[in-house]
Amino acid sequence: MVVTEKVRDFNLDHIFDCGQCFRWNKEEDGSYTGIAFGRPVNICFEIDKEEENQGRLSIDNIDEKEFNQYWKSYLDLDRDYGQIKAVLGEKDLIMAEAIKSGQGIRILKQDPWETLVSFIISQNNNIPRIKKCIEGLCEMFGESAGNFRGKRYFAFPKPEALAQLTEVDLAPVKLGYRAKYIIETARRIAADNASHLKEEHTDLLTLEQLCHAETQKGYEYLMSLCGVGPKVANCILLFGMGKHESFPIDVWVRRVMHRLYGIEENDMKSMSDYASENFGQYGGIAQQYLFYHIRQLEK
Repeated sequence: MVVTEKVRDFNLDHIFDCGQCFRWNKEEDGSYTGIAFGRPVNICFEIDKEEENQGRLSIDNIDEKEFNQYWKSYLDLDRDYGQIKAVLGEKDLIMAEAIKSGQGIRILKQDPWETLVSFIISQNNNIPRIKKCIEGLCEMFGESAGNFRGKRYFAFPKPEALAQLTEVDLAPVKLGYRAKYIIETARRIAADNASHLKEEHTDLLTLEQLCHAETQKGYEYLMSLCGVGPKVANCILLFGMGKHESFPIDVWVRRVMHRLYGIEENDMKSMSDYASENFGQYGGIAQQYLFYHIRQLEK
């Protein structure tokens, strides 16, 4: 277990219940158990009773090396969210209220391939069903990640594994029309990975390399994949590639931008332009505050 003291601007519910990830489940004690990097873990956060907005973060089933190599980045612990919230809320009273709703949100730095497939599955879908589909996909085609706290876990299947499948193979997962998208995209990613390893296309970037490329380059590549539209592309950029200026627009964001900012609900270009002009490099973080806020308002 790794314990980190004095962690600020951190709330497990805000992080794991804001639509950015699908392999985490809340326990009776308020902690969350899930899997990333092929490692099942339990994450607990205890609020400091003496210091406001601060607490003790505990991650069970990892060591210090894994924490520094993977989990610190995954949980975005080195970013000053207090400063980001101050910038976003300074001149925008609507955003200031949204920040209060989800003050402990952090953008997870997830695996880009897993994020890509997860958000293809998310199209026209609800969160419980998305989670069920992803777990089914992992159980059937992912490598075993061992047992943890009485449950067997499976890593997310690699593109090369899914590229070998047919829609019949995927039928038990109940992905519907998304099965075709996933297979075609897996074949494309697997082929691109193979070409990169053979150095057949020196200008070809893998998903991992696109994390370090210009956002527009990543967007164009993602939009060329089967089953990926603007919303899914921006979700992958934000949650899987660390492009925090990306502003995904789904039904909840359309609703909040219309209800609170007065932008026509179907005018997604104006919403995107507004986010770019007013939220800038923190567009994706602002999106998460707004997403969480509108869901709380409409509960």
